[in-house]
Amino acid sequence: MKKFDIRNIKIRKVTVDELDDNMLLVNLYLTQLLTLIIGFIWVILQGRNAINLFAIPDSFEFAGWAAGLAAVIVAFDIGISRWVPEEAMDDGGVNEKIFRKRAVWHIALISFIVAVCEELLFRGAIQHSIGPYWTSILFAAIHVRYLRHWIPTGMVFGISYGIGLLYDFTGTLWAPIATHFLFDFVMGLIIRFRKEEQK
Repeated sequence: MKKFDIRNIKIRKVTVDELDDNMLLVNLYLTQLLTLIIGFIWVILQGRNAINLFAIPDSFEFAGWAAGLAAVIVAFDIGISRWVPEEAMDDGGVNEKIFRKRAVWHIALISFIVAVCEELLFRGAIQHSIGPYWTSILFAAIHVRYLRHWIPTGMVFGISYGIGLLYDFTGTLWAPIATHFLFDFVMGLIIRFRKEEQK
């Protein structure tokens, strides 16, 4: 049997075009799992109960606020994409590769998993420590695929800040989760069906 040697591991940068669909999904789901674990650990280290963050509120008023904010974000994103050249909004083709051939149920699943994992970490844990402004700077910074262009970076910051304010306003993590889910889901559907029409 061959002996494992860590020195033989080679790490190299790859572009999204070099990843096949399975590897892209594995990467996506592993990243979200890591985000979820870090979020739970961070909340626990703050002396809080991470499960309580997911308690269903007595009123569903938050859903209206979440849907309204998501609608504003989607409208703004669509409006910007009509006026700004495509190369200024380029994310390296990641969203295109994730959503263009995906079934609707899978777009919904991806959107939900990303919303839950990222909002637990960023709104539930980090925002509790440093507030919505600095959390949004960090949120924009981890979306490295947008950092080459200032417009999408600014949009990610603005969206995150708006979601952070919504969390403070409603007091429930389900509000940012719902907003994040609705935005990702609608934009995923737009990518999916826009590309189908262009064929």
